[in-house]
Amino acid sequence: MATILITGCNSGFGMAGALAFARNGDHVYATMRHPDKAGPLRQAAAREQLNLHIKSLDVTLAATFGDLIQQIIDETGRIDVLVNNAGILRSGAFEDLSEQAIREVMETNYFGPLLLTRKVLPQMRKQRGGYIIMISSLSGIAGLAGDVSYTGSKFALEGATEALRHEIDRWGIKVALVQAALYATNIFAPDLSSGSSLPKDYPLDSPYRSLIKTKLAGLRDKLPDGLDPRVVGKLLVTIANSDGTQLRWPADDLSTMVSGTIFGQSDADRDAFLRNAAGTDWWSEGKDAPDS
Repeated sequence: MATILITGCNSGFGMAGALAFARNGDHVYATMRHPDKAGPLRQAAAREQLNLHIKSLDVTLAATFGDLIQQIIDETGRIDVLVNNAGILRSGAFEDLSEQAIREVMETNYFGPLLLTRKVLPQMRKQRGGYIIMISSLSGIAGLAGDVSYTGSKFALEGATEALRHEIDRWGIKVALVQAALYATNIFAPDLSSGSSLPKDYPLDSPYRSLIKTKLAGLRDKLPDGLDPRVVGKLLVTIANSDGTQLRWPADDLSTMVSGTIFGQSDADRDAFLRNAAGTDWWSEGKDAPDS
């Protein structure tokens, strides 16, 4: 029975991963910023009579990490797998985003996972083994218009994870990056739940309004067809039982295609591919939005 620590488990990949590991018979510590939002996870676990521990953890409060980690070690004697899943997204053109919004994304998506990993590493070194799984994104290898802050955080996470891999392998500690396409998760809620055509409080005089409006409209159209997060949940169990030789794990067919394309072409071809994927050729060419 492995001991698993997962962040961001109130919904989406975190919830799916917590349930998948619990079904596998593992000792699961499912964490989230607000445990009062754990109702769906508790209900799902109860239906299947799964045993898991729900704990409070805010990944932006590094000073609180030590107490939880020590509690897990006291109760189980080890930490075998850390899944850094918690993340946020703030849509908008880079020029329009506030410094606070940009910093919040980096604190949650980059500093949180790295600092939590640093707190877990001493125990993994002591037990001479462990697996650190980072939930990245296609945005971690492909930068698209309107996603500068999120893309920056995921590119940073990918680079740090790849470098970390070579520092900790001597102790049998493995790392992995999960790259996922569009899934039906709540990460888009802050930008889409208001029903507005733009994120809340978006600048009225923004020169990028048509770009962001078109981007979010496309996301609204696609989200109902988003993939099931349980796909990623099952993948996490597969990764945790792998030998560690594979670093990047595409979660679906689209991720596999994009990854193969991105890592095997010139910069010019890459730019053309990304503009086509984002549907923003009209913007780069100085034209009006397609629906205007």
